[in-house]
Amino acid sequence: MKNEMELTFLSVSRNEAFARATVGAFVTQLDPTMDELTEIKTVVSEAVTNAIIHGYNNESDRHVKIKCMIQHENELEIMIMDEGVGIENIYEVKEPLYTSKPHLERSGMGFTIMESFMDSLEIISEKGHGTTVIMKKQLTKTKTVCH
Repeated sequence: MKNEMELTFLSVSRNEAFARATVGAFVTQLDPTMDELTEIKTVVSEAVTNAIIHGYNNESDRHVKIKCMIQHENELEIMIMDEGVGIENIYEVKEPLYTSKPHLERSGMGFTIMESFMDSLEIISEKGHGTTVIMKKQLTKTKTVCH
């Protein structure tokens, strides 16, 4: 089953919950387990929050874009894009507990969480031109048995 959706919204913090719910609704067609659904919603929250807080420095007049694709049976790809400041050192931001905004009490675990919950994580970024986070996950194939 191949399917996809795109979502674009203003870089306003309250839209993080909207993005999370929308991706969660899209993913339900794959009949994910509750753990898989929770993990997917969590990584969307982390990536969207990074785009808003770090990519756009909380400028609420910018846009975050999400593209979700079901490539093959039960294979999900999520792309989250911003056109913000970009990341100077991708290896540094992937280090657990690293944060560029310690004054905001950020935990620095966003990319670590994304890596642990997804099968693959790719970060494409250019200083001054934005960041794209690409995450893939193979969902568990569940069978419904009726007696």
